[in-house]
Amino acid sequence: MAVVAATSAARPAEIVAVDAMQIYRGMDIGTAKPTAAERRLVPHHLIDLVDPAEEYAVARFQAEYRTVVADLERRGVTPVLVGGTGLYVRAVVDGLEIPGQWPEIRARIESEIERHGTGASYERIVALDPSAASRIEPNNARRIVRALEVIEGSGRPFSSFGPGVDVYPPTEVLQVGLRWDRERLSRRIEERVHTMIRAGWLDEAADLARRPLSRTAARALGYQELFDHLAGRCTLDDAIGSIVLRTRQYAVRQERWFRRDPRIVWFDLPGERAGEPGDPMSDVIERICAQWLERP
Repeated sequence: MAVVAATSAARPAEIVAVDAMQIYRGMDIGTAKPTAAERRLVPHHLIDLVDPAEEYAVARFQAEYRTVVADLERRGVTPVLVGGTGLYVRAVVDGLEIPGQWPEIRARIESEIERHGTGASYERIVALDPSAASRIEPNNARRIVRALEVIEGSGRPFSSFGPGVDVYPPTEVLQVGLRWDRERLSRRIEERVHTMIRAGWLDEAADLARRPLSRTAARALGYQELFDHLAGRCTLDDAIGSIVLRTRQYAVRQERWFRRDPRIVWFDLPGERAGEPGDPMSDVIERICAQWLERP
């Protein structure tokens, strides 16, 4: 997870969530949304923005973020951005130019991929926009659809919308990454999934399964596995095992995404169990504060 803090002189701070799934109302446990008590302790913004049936694009998030931050700045409050959705972080930190949407084109491309797979569609990107193709995995249907949608709809290469996710311009924002070693992270993921199940995640999923969901909401990590269990397609243990596996895989992809950004200052979190040295957070917080104060 990346933690991003806007630099400023010492003053009050409030949290701005940068998470593509925490925007959905009713998807609380499965997205690890902050609790009501945590929100009373520190105000949080950009959470519970829309119903899960509603499609929500990064361009809309970008606009709502600007409104929130302008209000915080007017009140003399430092926005502390917290979240792990890489594209959303780049969109608000670097003001990425976000392409428009062309639903009819998108639907046609999705249908083609559903019938024939991603191969031919990916080769079209290779021919039309080699730069974009070099940053898209050949079996990543979601990104292939989006790239072709933009290429056809805008008449421009997908890679021309800049500065691009592989360009890292100077920024006034202090970006901090918190990192556990892989073994500890893997263990924490499994423990968290079981904690979320005990907290009522299956009941939350059952409620959502009875409602229409947008494409984005339906892809939220873990929910589809619980939907499969509720429909009798797998046992709960199998669903939990799949969630743990997919979450571990996602964590690896997430870290790779953020590690490409040379502006992020990384902090390795110390141990948290008997026999593991160090305090879990206090030393890290002190070092982050020192890093913040050293900035011009």
